Amino acid sequence: MNLSLLSEELVEYCFENVISRSVGMKTAMYLVILLIVLTTIFGNLLVIVSISHFKQLHSPHNLLVLSLATADLLLGLCVLPFSMIRTVETCWYLGSFFCRLHTCIDLFFCTVSIFHLGFIAIDRYFAVCDPLRYSNKISIGVVCCFIAIAWVMSAFYSFGLIFSKANDEGLENVVPMLTCEGGCIIQFNKLWSLLDALTFVIPCFGMICIYAQIFNVARKQARQIQSRDFKKFSLEESKQRAKRKREQKAAKTLGIVMGVFLVCWSPYFTDTVVDAYNNYQTPTTAFDGLIWLAYSNSTFNPLIYGFFYPWFRKALKLIITFKIFQSHSSLIQLYKE
Repeated sequence: MNLSLLSEELVEYCFENVISRSVGMKTAMYLVILLIVLTTIFGNLLVIVSISHFKQLHSPHNLLVLSLATADLLLGLCVLPFSMIRTVETCWYLGSFFCRLHTCIDLFFCTVSIFHLGFIAIDRYFAVCDPLRYSNKISIGVVCCFIAIAWVMSAFYSFGLIFSKANDEGLENVVPMLTCEGGCIIQFNKLWSLLDALTFVIPCFGMICIYAQIFNVARKQARQIQSRDFKKFSLEESKQRAKRKREQKAAKTLGIVMGVFLVCWSPYFTDTVVDAYNNYQTPTTAFDGLIWLAYSNSTFNPLIYGFFYPWFRKALKLIITFKIFQSHSSLIQLYKE
C-alpha cells in the first residue's frame, strides 16, 4: 500500500501548468478553430467529390490533386479536432500513447503533402515545358506510383521516427513537459530537428527551381501565342492553344498553392530548428500559433482552387444544388476541350 502511494506521488502532472482562460475566451477560440476545421473538411471534401464524380476531370494531374485533398481531408478529420482541444484547454487528456499516435499522424500528413507538391511540380513541368511528350511521360500508372511513394515513404518516416523515440533522445530532463502526465509536446532533438527541416527545405528548393523554369517557359509561350493571335488557326490548332493556356494557368495556380504551403509551414520548421538550439524557449502559446498556421495550409488549398479554377466553381454549384445526383451528370463538361 505504501509503495503504491509512493509511486503515485512520484508522478509529475502537467495540469498545474494549464493556462487559465475565461469561458468567453474558450468559447471564442473554439468557434474560430472550429471554423478552420470545418472549412478544411468540407472544402477538401468538395475537391474530392468534384474530381471523383466528373469524368472530364479524370486526368493524371487531377489524380495528384485528389490525393493531396485526401491528405488534407484526413488531417481535418483525424488531427485537427484533438489539436483544437489541446490548444484551447492547454492540456492533453488522452494519454501518452495517443499523444504519440496523434503526432505521428500529424507528421505523416505533412510529409505526404510535401511529396505531393513535389510530384505536382514535376507533372506541371512536363505539361508546360514538354507538352508533346507529356501524355507518354506522365500517365495514370506513373501518377499512381507517385502517390504510392508519397503515402508509403511518409508512413515509414513519421511512424518510424516518433515510435522509435529517436526524435527526443536526451530531452527527458531538458523539457519538463515531455515527462509529465497531461502534456503532449513532442519535441525534436538537435539532430532530428535539423534532419526534419531538411526534409522540408530540400524538396521545397527543388520545387522553386522547377516552377521558376515553368514560369519562364510559360512566359515565352504566352508571347508566341500573342504574336500569332491575328492569324487563323484550324480547329485542331485552336484546341492545342486552349489546352496550352489551360496548362499554363494550372501551373500558375499550383505555384500559388506551393507558395501558400511555404508561407504556412516555413515558420514552424524554422522554429523547431531554432528552438532545439536555444533550449526550447518558445512559449507554448506561440508554438501553438505556428502549428495552426501550418494546419491552415490544408484550409487554404480548396479556397485557392475555388478562386482560380472556373471548373471547380461550376462543379461546386452542381454539387450544392444536388444536380450531381441526376443521371449522366458525370458527363457534364466543366470546361471546353
